[in-house]
Order: sequence, then structure tokens, then C-alpha cells
Amino acid sequence: MEKSIRKKFWIFALPTMAAFTIGFIVPFVYGIFLSFCKFSTVTDWKWVGFKNYTRIFVVNGSVDTTFIHSIWYTALFTVVSVLIINIVSFAIAMALTKGIRGTNLFRTVFFLPNLIGGIVLSYVWLMIFNSILQNYSKTIVSSEWSAFWGLIAVVCWQQIGYMMIIYIAGIQNIPGELIEAAKIDGANRWQLLKSVILPMLMPTITICTFLTLTNGFKLFDQNLALTGGNPGKMSELLALNIYNTMYGTTGWQGVGQAKAVIFFIIVAIIALAQNKITTSKEVQD
Repeated sequence: MEKSIRKKFWIFALPTMAAFTIGFIVPFVYGIFLSFCKFSTVTDWKWVGFKNYTRIFVVNGSVDTTFIHSIWYTALFTVVSVLIINIVSFAIAMALTKGIRGTNLFRTVFFLPNLIGGIVLSYVWLMIFNSILQNYSKTIVSSEWSAFWGLIAVVCWQQIGYMMIIYIAGIQNIPGELIEAAKIDGANRWQLLKSVILPMLMPTITICTFLTLTNGFKLFDQNLALTGGNPGKMSELLALNIYNTMYGTTGWQGVGQAKAVIFFIIVAIIALAQNKITTSKEVQD
């Protein structure tokens, strides 16, 4: 039976590969091509070479700082959100694997925000933030930093529960006899965490870090609904900057596509580097 499956596996793999090619490979390759073109629709294009890439940074002879600002603003947002989400979700996971009463209820409550769409979630939090800040004659977009911390709060509140579930699964997969052996050897809580739990959780940490890292760079809907890039495009993350470039100005679709290609390269390099670093620290069986 195994030999027969190996011989005919392509029959089962073909539909998935066809869908992947049509839905991802072809649009991705065509998108790279369009980044070298001026176009209004994907069939109405004119080859312009690297002109779109130069227009990313220089507009009408002057330097356009909005894209550069969105890069470092997104990078800072991603670093802060990755740290907060992973630390808090890990702490909650550790607490909810101690056998306390109501564990299932707490897990459900923490996970529920992840079920709410980003647009809806952001509009709800926008009303909450502005109702609080109006007492100080401010709004969430009074400054780029109030917008920054507002985005951090919304994203962390939404994603912590999801990462918590992954950490709980990882903690429950740690052999109980390993922890018992460490306790018998006299390991205290810090030594147990540092020398046993964290090394055994490295595959889980790799997954959670990868997800939160890529989610941070790709964040769009919360940024659009909560701040809209205000004030003055100072709270624009990369995805929103690309969106506004493509659909905010006529004739700039090619520039927006060029930004999207650069965006992909940045995220791919950082994600692969993170995956390589954390995977190298995983404990081998």
C-alpha cells in the first residue's frame, strides 16, 4: 500500500499545487513584473524599468521621507509587540498549566479577542480610547506615539490569547519525568524555567516568534481603522503606506507595487533570519 501511495501521490498533490500556483505563484511573479511598469490595471502596463523604485524615495526632486518613516516605525512596532505578546502569553500559559480551578474558562476568555475581526476590534477600541482621552482634550491620533501605543494595545489584546494556546500545547508536551528529575536534583523555579522549560519550548518559541514577527510587519486592518495613518501619516505602518500609495494617488500603482516588492524582501529576510536563529537553539531529541 505504501508503495502504491508513493507512486500515485502526484494525483492527490496536483489539485493543491494547481491552486497554489494559480493563487500565489502566478500573481507573485506578475506582481514583480508590474513593479517595473506604469499601469492603472494589470493588463494596461507600460515598461518603465527602475523608475518606480527611484520614485519611492525621491518625488519631484525632493526626498520622500514617508516610506522611510513607515519602515522604522513598523520595525519598532514589531519589536515591541513581539516582546509583549510572547512574554505575556507565555506567562499566562504557565499560570494556566498549574491545574488551577476554572482553567478552561480562563483559556476561553483569553482566546475570545482573536475571534473578532481586526476592523471591528479597532473601531471598538477607538471609541474606548477617545472616550478616555477626551477628558484630556486629546484623541488617539493626537500624536504618533499615542497612536503607536494604541496600536500596541489593540494588537496585543487580540493576539495574546492565540499565542497562549500554542504555548500551553508546548508546555503540556514537556515530559513530566524531566521536570520531576530536575526538582529531585534540587533545581529551584528559576533554574527549572531556564534549564528545562525554555530549552524544551524552543520549537514553540520559534513558531510564536515567527507568527508575531510576520503579523507585526504585515499589520494593516487595525492600522487603517484605528489611526488611518494620522496624524499626517506619522502612524502609517508599511502595509498601510503601500495601500495609500497604490490607491491614494492616480498613476502611482507601479510605485506602490515596487514598495510591495521591497516590503516582501524585508519581511522574508528578517523572518528567515529569526527562524534560523531560534531553530539553532532548539533541543535535539
